[in-house]
Amino acid sequence: MSTKQTAKLFNKKIILKAAKDSLKKLNPALQIKNPVIFMVAIGSVLTTIIVFIGIFQGNFSSFNLQIAFWLWFTVLFANFSEAIAEGRGKAQAESLRKNRTQIKARKLVGKKEVTLFATELKKGDIVICEAGEVIPSDGEVIDGIASIDESAITGESAPVIRESGGDRSAVTGGTKVISDKITIRITSEPGNTFIDRMIALVEGAKRQKTPNEIALSILLSGLSIIFLLAVVTLPAFFGYSLAASGLSQSQNLSIPVLIALLVCLIPTTIGGLLSAIGISGMDRLLQRNVIATSGRAIEAAGDVDVLLLDKTGTITLGNRMATDFIPVDGTTVEELADAAQLSSLSDETPEGRSIVILAKEKFNIRGREVQDLQASFIPFSAQTRMSGVDIRIPDGKLHKVRKGASDTIRTFVQNNNGFYPQQIQDVVAELARQGATPLVVAEDNKVLGVIHLKDIVKGGIKQRFAELRKMGIKTVMITGDNPLTAGAIAAEAGVDDFMAEATPEDKLRRIREEQANGHLVGMIGDGTNDAPALAQADVGIAMNSGTQAAREAGNMVDLDSNPTKLIEVVEIGKQLLMTRGSLTTFSIANDVAKYFAIIPAIAISLYSGSSGIGPLSVLNVMRLGSPHSAILSAVIFNALIIILLIPLALKGVRYKPVSANVALTRNLLIYGLGGLIAPFFGIKIIDMLINL
Repeated sequence: MSTKQTAKLFNKKIILKAAKDSLKKLNPALQIKNPVIFMVAIGSVLTTIIVFIGIFQGNFSSFNLQIAFWLWFTVLFANFSEAIAEGRGKAQAESLRKNRTQIKARKLVGKKEVTLFATELKKGDIVICEAGEVIPSDGEVIDGIASIDESAITGESAPVIRESGGDRSAVTGGTKVISDKITIRITSEPGNTFIDRMIALVEGAKRQKTPNEIALSILLSGLSIIFLLAVVTLPAFFGYSLAASGLSQSQNLSIPVLIALLVCLIPTTIGGLLSAIGISGMDRLLQRNVIATSGRAIEAAGDVDVLLLDKTGTITLGNRMATDFIPVDGTTVEELADAAQLSSLSDETPEGRSIVILAKEKFNIRGREVQDLQASFIPFSAQTRMSGVDIRIPDGKLHKVRKGASDTIRTFVQNNNGFYPQQIQDVVAELARQGATPLVVAEDNKVLGVIHLKDIVKGGIKQRFAELRKMGIKTVMITGDNPLTAGAIAAEAGVDDFMAEATPEDKLRRIREEQANGHLVGMIGDGTNDAPALAQADVGIAMNSGTQAAREAGNMVDLDSNPTKLIEVVEIGKQLLMTRGSLTTFSIANDVAKYFAIIPAIAISLYSGSSGIGPLSVLNVMRLGSPHSAILSAVIFNALIIILLIPLALKGVRYKPVSANVALTRNLLIYGLGGLIAPFFGIKIIDMLINL
């Protein structure tokens, strides 16, 4: 699913749906899941009952009616914030559902094919898919190779290759085979496919509160209970003061006033926005084509302080490119380039193609037709570690041209009674020290020179690592290269540490060591051999193009299979934590300000004389018009501030890569100080409008 398919922040259809859902969420069974807003709902019901009792007794109070009205609005706005966050997820889920049709599958039963609906497939079934057919369910390719259109889930139109026996064998139900034929083993039960889980997650149906959310909910509930106890005792104190000042007890605080006071003092702002913040965090991640299996994973990403990143495809472009030809022992650079290109004509690897292109660009050596050469090509293999060509020239002599790793070419030359010069060894050692990959070229028993292959470090990656360092995150590059090459690439990329010649066991051991030292570790992988490390890491991102084992081991799946996505995931996690922290700070600061705004205003008449204004009026620094207007203004402000902060809760607080101390200082200045000041201005303006 691409970002183009994601819902806009405010969409008419989503808003209307959210408005309806906010009414449905008044159901006590749903409302009780948010204890703070549940207390407001109880207060709304009690105030409404008091209003109707007053009407029936002929003692109607417009003040009580207005209090009840704005209390209900507070509850509805809190529900609305959660409903609009869920609505954006449901809109994304709807786009996924459109891609799901009654797909039919060709199941193999023995040697026969049986046609049935995809929903009837079970885990372990074997199916066949050919060009033009839709893959019926999640599975793993066990035979064949094919191009797959995965735009149904990634939004990217470019097809990808899926084949058996490698790390790119997993296929997803709902994607389409573009070419060739593959045999697939189904790996998911009906209703539990990848798209099914995506829909459930983005709709919020399976979203569970994270440990941080639960802890914050307990804190907010505790604060609410403390304020409840404080408010319940106020009538006794006011009654004593009224008696001491010779005033009538009829002027004591009424139940609607006490309820309004309680609602204004408890942390309703963050209580109303807490769910929306969590849901929108998953939504922002999904907009970047990453599926998190839980909110806990996103929060963990925000706390990660060690990142393990694979070199190839993450730090480098993934393909080594030929950059230079270095001849030796009297060989001209043109002769070396010609032999290098000749040995690479049938080499379809990116490295081989780059050698052909470099020879053409530097020396205008044109690629020759393979058929015209009457040559026998030797493809590269992991066993031989070299490739080349055998050409029989007109005099009948067979010429063997080879390119490959230094030690392999040394053996080839020596087996042909040739000499491997020291100069070559020096060039190879120097290139390895620089982080390059040297390929040696030889013809028969003579070494011609070296091809300089270089890992191209991605543009801007060094700056990204510098930003991560500012955030206190340590970056570790993992590579199978030798220590010299790994060290050079690490220095160029700007990572903090590197692991050379790393095996799957080394990765797992490193993660455990970092965790034992109190660090939270994130890593990315796509192969079955990465599964143990992905499962061990606090944040494990599996490539969607990888194996089923990797996808099940990680707690996130990157639909784009982009290894650099780990950095974005960390930033989204930090933004989620910052947004929750900032709005919690704002909410509590708000409550403190409202306390100093309301209490002095309602205590004006205590110990008053004939003027009706007592000595406590000096505390009414906001000069609010009356106790009733002060309470009503605070209740209105309390309701409006929730809806004003919904865009911020959905978009998230703007994230900048700075240290924790700087982020905390900025948070306190903007949201702490802002939370203190905003109620004074807001309540005063509303009070002036009411008194007009």
